[in-house]
Formats: sequence, structure tokens, C-alpha cells
Amino acid sequence: MSISFFIGGARSGKSISAENYTLNLGNNPFYMATCEILDEEMALRVKRHQQRRDKNWTTIVAPLDISGEIQKIGARGPVLIDCLTLWLSNHLLKKNNLDEKIDELITTLINSKSDIVLVSNEVGTGIVPDNSLAREFRDNAGFMNQKVASVSDEVYWVVAGIQTQIK
Repeated sequence: MSISFFIGGARSGKSISAENYTLNLGNNPFYMATCEILDEEMALRVKRHQQRRDKNWTTIVAPLDISGEIQKIGARGPVLIDCLTLWLSNHLLKKNNLDEKIDELITTLINSKSDIVLVSNEVGTGIVPDNSLAREFRDNAGFMNQKVASVSDEVYWVVAGIQTQIK
């Protein structure tokens, strides 16, 4: 099975690119959403994402346990995980061991029975954040993205809705 990774900035078009890519991998695609809806703005974002996808998608909400959900899906269809940085943020705010969670994810990806497509934000191209929590997030997101890219068969950098294969 293959691992494909779409990375880019906020509103770069990476989710749409990853959705289209996933649809070409086979029938019965799974959309694994990692966000927790905590306010109206996030609810609106989620609604826009849902409206964009057709009824063929099976949506799974997995703000923390991506690995467990991938294992439950088995080989039933391609899996799109959107997005890793929200998943990382959820674990950071719960004070979970990020190294353990990232390593668990990597092991699950390598052993997956389905094609996996992942979406993540590149957050390391801006200024150094002014507080320790933001720096911890940025640093761990960078380390996570490197690990995911290293086990991915293909990596796509998405800017302004244009994807470029970089691996």
C-alpha cells in the first residue's frame, strides 16, 4: 500500500488536492477528520469541507486516535487524514507525549493495509513564535512532518492551489 503526503500553508489548497488524489486511489474512500469543533468558526470550516465531498466518502472523526482508526479500517478503502497538525495540536493541549504519538503514527502508516493520504501544514517558514507553547508546536510539527515525509512514497508541496511533487 502507498503513503502520500500533502503539505503546504494555510488555505494553500492542500486539502482539495489530497481529496482529488484520494478519489483516484479507489472506491469507498475514508475521510479521517482530526479537528474538534469547539466554536462556530470551526463548525463552519468543517461544514464547508463536508459540502465539498460527495456521498461516497465515509467520515470518521479522530481527534486523537488516528492509529486505532486506521487499524479498524483495514483494507476497506483509501484513507485521507486531514490534518496532522490539528491532531498534533490536540495531543499537545492534552499534554500527551508527542514523540510517542508520532512514533506510533509512523509505525501504523508503515503497517497499514490501505493506501494512506495525509495532509499537514508547513508552519516553519515564518518567524519564531513569541511564546513557548507556539514554539513547542512549531518544532514538533516540523519533526512530525519530516518523519511522515521520510516514510511516504510521494510528497506534494501545495502553494496557491498548485501541487508540486517533491518526492
